[in-house]
Amino acid sequence: MNVTEKIEKYVRIALEMGAENAKIVSTEDLVFDPRTLLKCMYGCDDWGRNWTCPSAPNALKPSEAEKLLKRYKHGILIHAKDFKLAQNISYQIETQAFFDGYYLAFSMSNCFLCETCCFPARCRFPFKARPSMEALGIDVFATVKKFGLSLKTLKAKDKFPDCYALVLLE
Repeated sequence: MNVTEKIEKYVRIALEMGAENAKIVSTEDLVFDPRTLLKCMYGCDDWGRNWTCPSAPNALKPSEAEKLLKRYKHGILIHAKDFKLAQNISYQIETQAFFDGYYLAFSMSNCFLCETCCFPARCRFPFKARPSMEALGIDVFATVKKFGLSLKTLKAKDKFPDCYALVLLE
């Protein structure tokens, strides 16, 4: 069985859990751009108020994260209509992949585990909290465009019609 066949099961899991779409991706197709840090710093209400933010103490900066993330070869790009759903799907796939032998599997999604992050107090869910793709330097707009997926945004932060998460597997 080749790698694509092995990880196709995670695409099925994502779809069964309610994803609009899920695709196997190569990390070579991820678009990295350190300018995502600028958009986080000067465009996100959570800057300096969230444990999964690049402003958090000891957080990886996009330039540092790119080197680490490119060590992976494949992943699953998950498209959902809700941030919480995208986060739940990606975390469940990461967990399943770990038990399937992908012990370094890592998911990225916008963190919606808490209504409001408890930062700077200790994170209530340190084993589940994950940074967004943008926080790690991935240009989500350019990346999803490569795969023919939509990314519409509306002015209200909680009304994104297209939400994405990513699980890197190997």
